[in-house]
Amino acid sequence: MQKIAMIGCGVVGQGLLKILRDKKDQLKDKYGFEAQLVAVSDKFKGSILCDSGIDIASFLAHVEAKKPIGEFKVEGATYGLDPLATIQQTNADTIVEVSFTDVKTGEPATTYFREAFKKGKNVATTNKGPSALFHKELSMLAAENGAVYKYEGTVMSGTPIFSLLDYTLSGNSVSEIKGILNGTTNFILTKMEMEGMDYPDALKLAQELGYAEADPTADVEGFDALAKVLILTNVVLGQKLTEADVEREGITKLTVADVKKAKEEGMRYKLIGATRLEGGKAIASVKPVKLPLTDPLAGVMGATNALTFNTDLMGPVTIQGAGAGQIETGFSVLIDLINIHRETTCCHDH
Repeated sequence: MQKIAMIGCGVVGQGLLKILRDKKDQLKDKYGFEAQLVAVSDKFKGSILCDSGIDIASFLAHVEAKKPIGEFKVEGATYGLDPLATIQQTNADTIVEVSFTDVKTGEPATTYFREAFKKGKNVATTNKGPSALFHKELSMLAAENGAVYKYEGTVMSGTPIFSLLDYTLSGNSVSEIKGILNGTTNFILTKMEMEGMDYPDALKLAQELGYAEADPTADVEGFDALAKVLILTNVVLGQKLTEADVEREGITKLTVADVKKAKEEGMRYKLIGATRLEGGKAIASVKPVKLPLTDPLAGVMGATNALTFNTDLMGPVTIQGAGAGQIETGFSVLIDLINIHRETTCCHDH
């Protein structure tokens, strides 16, 4: 039984709880995986800590009804702890951190992770900040304390790229990674090409459909993709780049005429995040690139994400799938929890 404390209980946290509720029997039968929720702390919704467990189905119904966490009554529970105090006091094995991302500082999540690792607790997160900025330090701290650090959801939501590299492509060396890392911009470019929409109209539609935020800067200027490129560079290629090292250009200057001209040339514009090793150093960028239609990334349309890994044993391998969504991102945390279960139980069995 893996005891879980959740930091953050927004869209992604609730997505994970839905999966744990609906797939409880399947997860136990197939993987021997059982989760017990023992704490939830959300900066805006309140917190609950109960070492003996919190019923997931009734708790989820409570937060989905927009009721404060503090009004969910469980005998013997403690209320009102902030996230740090929750991590310090909970008996959880694993901290599921799904709070807001700050890619400039990585806080407050990085502080939460350090505290969790010092207490020997595993971390599963969807938060881009800590991995983009402090991956090496956090991995070492986790290892020193016998904890596991997982972050599958930080780059492509539930589309499993780190699991792909860690398990399926084990033994390969990766020299280059490039891909479509932002569904919002890919949706906008698809609309510009397929329906001849100009950029402002395509952006407006993306906002209406919930793909783009009211302030779309992070997406359309390439900051979101840049954070993901940093994670890929620092985690997969083992380098230490910062935001200043990555060339960044968004899609705001692209016009329908540009897109049309590319189409006439048998090409297609995509916002591509890329990182490659050259002479032992990483060179990384986020910018609109004209791809030939034969490139697997050129065929990825709509709000989908995709990545191509150039490997020494398998050549180029491309994976595509959802890059956002409540259940999809909740699933990324589930992958992490199952892998933590595998890694911690196998070691205890021998």
